[in-house]
Amino acid sequence: MSVNAETVKKLREKTGAGFMDCKNALAEAGGDLQKAIDLLRQKGINVAMAREGKAAQEGIVASYIHAGNQIGVLVDLRCETDFVARTDEFREFGRDIAMQVAAMHPRWVAPEDVPEEELEHERQVLKQQALEEGKPEHIVEKMIEGRLQKFYADVCLLRQPSIRDDSLTIEDKLNELISATGERVLIARFIRFQVGEENE
Repeated sequence: MSVNAETVKKLREKTGAGFMDCKNALAEAGGDLQKAIDLLRQKGINVAMAREGKAAQEGIVASYIHAGNQIGVLVDLRCETDFVARTDEFREFGRDIAMQVAAMHPRWVAPEDVPEEELEHERQVLKQQALEEGKPEHIVEKMIEGRLQKFYADVCLLRQPSIRDDSLTIEDKLNELISATGERVLIARFIRFQVGEENE
């Protein structure tokens, strides 16, 4: 079944699990949030639910200024407790994320943050490309889905390969931190400034 982005977002917020894990679990659970949570746990996917009722309202604003002072980044990184927010591990992760944003220029945090009109525009472009390549109509949709994953890896921070270790995505690194701290951790937002660049 098709799963809407809002439900995936809710499941991610509840569990801290990865986007594709949540999407697959919801599809398998027929869109039922609680069943999807149970499925994630049964599959051994780390679910940071020990203190599910607690909001991620603590955290830091991490910053990075690139050499030459031409690029600057601020990242709003959240967790549940001030104790975790003060740890070197948490602060180092925040700085790494700010460096990632400086280097890789993502536009959004996660796929579900991409506005629907942007997504529709990208779909149309990819559809046209596939048709111009002479692909049969019946496999064009599958091709679009595959190429959208590449689009997400370009423009969504969580899907990008880490500049520290490109065998892992930022989402993988975030899940490692969630496992290490036992808390919900989320990248709430970021902003990237570059001298001479207009605001989008």
